[in-house]
Amino acid sequence: MQRLYIAVEKFGPSGGIGWKKYVEWSGLTQLTEVVTLDGMLCHFALPETKDTHWPHIVHEDNMLNFFVDLDFLLSELDDTINLNILGVIRRPSADVSLLDWDGFVFLGYDLMDKDVGNSALTNCGGFPEAFANSELSSVGLISNFERAVEIQRALRTKYYPPEHHADCDLWAIFRRQND
Repeated sequence: MQRLYIAVEKFGPSGGIGWKKYVEWSGLTQLTEVVTLDGMLCHFALPETKDTHWPHIVHEDNMLNFFVDLDFLLSELDDTINLNILGVIRRPSADVSLLDWDGFVFLGYDLMDKDVGNSALTNCGGFPEAFANSELSSVGLISNFERAVEIQRALRTKYYPPEHHADCDLWAIFRRQND
């Protein structure tokens, strides 16, 4: 399992009216923050790919914001105070919640569409036949691997097969702890 890194802006109550409107729209009243790879909710800290990034990023469509080198990513950031530095694993085949990842803590699993554009959990208006909003943690993730896989399967095959955002990949999300 390849470990990747990404820096995203924090999205929570300090977001003011935008946060209030989001919670009202989503119905996710249990959230204290959203932690996701969804760039519409948590904007990428480095939205532009520079020539110097190429040796340090994932060379796949829709993956140019993902770095394979944490030290390089950190060196590109001026200030990390309002950012989440995330360690992620795409398509884990087993539960990684107990993985020892130095400096990172496991937050949960996200379900991102194939374009790595939208989270099926927090930015699609909900899929009530597949999961209840109340199943999401305080940061908008699913804590249990088996349940995340079950939701992914239900979205793809059972309830929402024609919906673009329901065809999603499972991502394990870890957050870097402050030094």
